[in-house]
Amino acid sequence: MEREGSPRSPPREGSSPPGEGPASDLGQALSQILHRLTGPESRRGRARNAALQDLGALLEATECDRLFAGSDTPLGGAPGTLGEVTAALEKHAAPRKEEEGGGDGCSAVAEKAAAVGLLFTKLLRRVESAKESPGCLAGKRGLRHLAGPIYVFAITHSLQQPWTRPGSRDVAREVLTLLLRVTECGSVAGFLRGEHEGEKGRFPEIMGLLQPDLNKESWKNNPATKHVFSWTLQQVTRPWLNQHLERILPPSLLISDDYQIENKVLGVHCLHHIVLNVPAADLLQYNRAQVLYHALFNHLYTPEHHLIQAVLLCLLDLFPVLEKGLHWKGGAARPTTHCDEVLQLILTHMEPEHRILLRRTYARNLPAFVKRLGILTVRHLKRLERVILGYLEVYDGPEEEARLKILETLKLLMQYTWPRVSCRLVVLLKALLKLICDVARDSSLTPEPVKGALLEEATDCLLLLDRCSQGQVKGLLAKIPQSCEDSKVVECVRKVQLVSEGAPYSGT
Repeated sequence: MEREGSPRSPPREGSSPPGEGPASDLGQALSQILHRLTGPESRRGRARNAALQDLGALLEATECDRLFAGSDTPLGGAPGTLGEVTAALEKHAAPRKEEEGGGDGCSAVAEKAAAVGLLFTKLLRRVESAKESPGCLAGKRGLRHLAGPIYVFAITHSLQQPWTRPGSRDVAREVLTLLLRVTECGSVAGFLRGEHEGEKGRFPEIMGLLQPDLNKESWKNNPATKHVFSWTLQQVTRPWLNQHLERILPPSLLISDDYQIENKVLGVHCLHHIVLNVPAADLLQYNRAQVLYHALFNHLYTPEHHLIQAVLLCLLDLFPVLEKGLHWKGGAARPTTHCDEVLQLILTHMEPEHRILLRRTYARNLPAFVKRLGILTVRHLKRLERVILGYLEVYDGPEEEARLKILETLKLLMQYTWPRVSCRLVVLLKALLKLICDVARDSSLTPEPVKGALLEEATDCLLLLDRCSQGQVKGLLAKIPQSCEDSKVVECVRKVQLVSEGAPYSGT
C-alpha cells in the first residue's frame, strides 16, 4: 500500500514509475493526483503535499511529447486531465473568505501559492520545450487546457493583497511572464483579446472560469475573484470589450451593489471602464445605460469621499451616452437632463456638509458639471451662489483645494451666465474681497504658492465680475488703495483697475 507523504511513491500499486509506462499509466497517475487534490483526503496537509511532490516528480520524469500526447482527442487525453489538475492547483492556492483580512491564514496561503507557482513554472517550461520540438502541435494543443487556470493563479497572487507576500508575488509574476512567453503574447492585453487580427483571445475562457464565483451566492467565498475580475476587465478596451458585455456587466453591478465601501468602489471602477470602452449604441440597447445610471445615482447618498469621487467621474462620462438622443428643437423650454438631476443632489449635499474630505470631493468635481451644462447652469444659479459663498468662507487646510475649485467654478459660472451676474454684484464682490483679505493676512502653514494661486484666481473672478457688470467693480474699488494698508490686497485691486482700463494682465 502507498505510504502517505512519500515524495516519489508510485501513483498506484503495481503501476510503472512515472514517465516510464504506457500513456494510460500517465493518465492514471494524473487522475490519482487529481483525486488527492480534490477528494476528502485533500484536507489533510500531508496528503496534499505528497500530491504536489508526486506531480513535480511526474513532470520531471515524463517526456514532453508523451506529456501532451492525445490533446486532440475528444476528452483531451492526459493533457485534459493535466488541465483539471492545474485548475485544482489554482483552487488549492486561492484564499478563502476568512483569510481576506490578513494574519496567519494569509501566510499559509502565500506558502501554498509559492509551492504551486513553482509547479506551474516547471509545467510551463515543459510546454516551452514541447513547442520547440519538431512536432510542436501537441504542446500548443495541450496549452489550451492549462493557460486559463494558470492565468487566474498568476493574477490572484501577483497583485498587492493581504494574502500575498513578497516571495509569493515574485513567483506569481514569474509564472505570468513565462505564460505570456509560451503563448507568444507581448502583453496581458494581447493574451486576453488576441495578438493578431482574427485571433480569438482568452478573455471568454477566463470569464468562464471566474463566472461560477461571480454570482450572488458565491462571489464572496473567494476574496481574490473580484480583484482578478476587475484587473482582467480593465486590460480589455475598445473595440474588443462590447462583445463580452453580457458577461461583464452583471458582475460589475453585483460588486458595486455590496454594503462594503471597498467593494462599491471596485464595482464602480468596473462600470466606469465599461462606460468608457463600450459604444453608446450597445449601452443604450435594452435600457442598460439607465440601469447603470440608477445604480450609480443611488451611491451618491453614501457619505464616503472615495465612493463619491468614483461615482461622479463615472457619471460625467455616462451623461453623453444618456443624452445622445436628446435634441432641443427650440420653442419650448429645454428638458431637464440627468446631469441636472445629479447636480441638484450634489448641491443639496454640499450646503450643510462639514466633513473636509467630502467638501473637497464635491468641489473638485463641480467645475466639470458647470462645463457640462453650460448656459443651462442658470437653472441652479441660486443654489450654486449659496454654495460658492459658503465654501469661500471656510479655510480648507494647507492645500486649499476646495476654495481653489470653488473659484474655478465661479469663473465658469460667470462666463456661462453673465447676464444674470450683475444683479449679484454686491454679494459676490464682498465674498471675493473678504477672501483676498483673509488670504493676505493668513499666518497659518499655507504655502506661499497656494496663497498666490488663491489671490490670482480671486483676481480673475473680480475681472470677470467687472466685465459682467459693465465696469461697476472698478468704481466700487476705487477708494481701497488709499485706505488699505495691506500690500497684497492693494496689488490685487490695482490689477483689476489696470486691466479694466485696457492694460494686459497675464493672469486672465
